[in-house]
Amino acid sequence: MKATLRQGVKVLLMLMAVSIATTVQAERKLLDQVVAIVDDDVILQTELDARISTISSRLGAQGTALPPRALLEQRVLEQLINESIQLQRAEKLGMRVSDNELNETMINIADRNGMTMAEFEQQLAAEGVTYRQAREQIRHEMLTSRVQQRRVGNRVRVTDREVENYLQALEDRGGNTAEYRLAYIYVAVDDASNEAAVAEARDKARTLREQILSGRDFREVAVAESDAANALEGGDMGWRSESQLPSLVAPIVPDLEVGKPSQVLENTSGFHMVMVMDKRGGEQKQVIQQHKVRHILIRPSEAVTEAQAEAKIRDIYRQLQNGADFAEVAREYSDDPVSGSDGGNLDWVSKGQMVPAFEQAMLDADIGELKGPFRSQFGWHILQVEERRQRDISGEVKEAEARQSIYRRKFEVELQNWLQEIRDEAFVEFKGDYVPDPEVEDQSS
Repeated sequence: MKATLRQGVKVLLMLMAVSIATTVQAERKLLDQVVAIVDDDVILQTELDARISTISSRLGAQGTALPPRALLEQRVLEQLINESIQLQRAEKLGMRVSDNELNETMINIADRNGMTMAEFEQQLAAEGVTYRQAREQIRHEMLTSRVQQRRVGNRVRVTDREVENYLQALEDRGGNTAEYRLAYIYVAVDDASNEAAVAEARDKARTLREQILSGRDFREVAVAESDAANALEGGDMGWRSESQLPSLVAPIVPDLEVGKPSQVLENTSGFHMVMVMDKRGGEQKQVIQQHKVRHILIRPSEAVTEAQAEAKIRDIYRQLQNGADFAEVAREYSDDPVSGSDGGNLDWVSKGQMVPAFEQAMLDADIGELKGPFRSQFGWHILQVEERRQRDISGEVKEAEARQSIYRRKFEVELQNWLQEIRDEAFVEFKGDYVPDPEVEDQSS
């Protein structure tokens, strides 16, 4: 009887153990269930929940109201799908972000926000993000940026004529260099030849504008309704100078009142609306100091040891002090073939153009002084600053900004095209509660 009882207790304990293990496994599966398969990758419920939490915290800190949970889940899941597709493309191209590179990036982010790394980690924790999660998200952003540049950058070309026309148009508008903090809403049209779809998108965009004029927050509308890539950032485009404005809105932004939405703008991809959240700045000259400098370089090599190179540069320095002609000595002895053949002449040099050791010596030198010998990564140098000047480079800066602005505009258009292409090519299968309802899709089509 006792043996039977003991055996019964053992069976009961085994059943309880199996039951507990099964419950734990079920809980784990529930926590880590797959919500979508994306080519060779999966997106888990925990990933989706973590991203929603991060976005909700950020929008809450901005005072932006959140859309309904179901809509937010849908938009964030689509964001994760697009990231997964791009990260898989980056992996196939052999792209990597080293830990050292990532560490430097994290330090730079903290510096730009005026924080130490400890303060940065505390700020992340306050937003519900661990340092490890933040590192991985930054790694992913760096990889997606690189794969975008590789695949989309090759499609973009900027001609000199485009730059000239851009600068002329800017001059015709008064050469305004103010900066604008913009927010953006985009209502996409998948098929521009479908008149009903175009009309529906137009009506939606106009309705959203009326809601904003009636007091609904622009950023809230962007989060809930915009089809733009930055929708979950409240449509925030950051600060843009006039030369950096998207071509569609560039003509209207300077005349927009801060806090008022633009009219609905239309092009082949859909309907667009911007708001100037803030404005600053104006026309400014950009003046830099330049140095007319020449140098002599003696480079160690397999045939010349470090000690021999140093001894040679010191001998050259004594010759110069005794009255030898700098240009002739440079032509005879310098191991810099380009400047050496021109008497050591480097022409006009600005701060930031030379390696640190050379730049520091150049900045410390008086006009006409022989500075050296000193060592840089290239070898042993003697330099002489012959002249200094202040130079207005506003025109060059404007040209560079114009070229970059045109490039950025074209890049943004091509990026959206590319993202749509790879999304269409990818295999995406939704799971569980995220499987689209056919009836809802039929009603919306």
